[in-house]
Amino acid sequence: MGDSGLRERKKARTRETILREAFRLFRERGYAATTVEQIAEAAEISPATFFRYFPAKEHLVALDRFPPLVEALAAQPPGPPVTVLRGAFRTAFAALSAEEIAAGHAREVFAATVPELLVANLRRSPGLIREVCEVVAGRAGCAADDPRIRNAVGAVLGVVAMVWLAWAGDTGMDGPAEIDRALAHLESGLSL
Repeated sequence: MGDSGLRERKKARTRETILREAFRLFRERGYAATTVEQIAEAAEISPATFFRYFPAKEHLVALDRFPPLVEALAAQPPGPPVTVLRGAFRTAFAALSAEEIAAGHAREVFAATVPELLVANLRRSPGLIREVCEVVAGRAGCAADDPRIRNAVGAVLGVVAMVWLAWAGDTGMDGPAEIDRALAHLESGLSL
């Protein structure tokens, strides 16, 4: 692994350090009372470095974690939308360590409990959903504005959101496995 591999690992470590320290400070001081400068100091970086990783404080916990899912979607074989999305969730979760899954889950639960973060995520949702629809449509051989794509993506994201809410209340749950079971149920037509 050359210099670029080392650089990428260093970037990943810096990003995780920023996230870890930010969440420690959020828990201690509260989200609103924690400044970017405090986060940067705790992570032993400059505020300018912070902004190279995150455009704003809200991006620490915003719904910008779709790139692994979008990459996993693009790698799926062509097929029906729910099948493609289920495979992408499996692939995206399989690429993460147990610690990364737990940390991501904690961030998402936190984002759902801070009103200004909830609003920020709602503002971002249409663009993220559009990106997912475009990739799923390509895998399904349909136009991105096909109502069937919208319906399938909406159904999958709704099922995943319901599992995520249950997972927030039961930290012992195996979230990725439960998401896969829920998507298998959706894929089978939601029979009882």
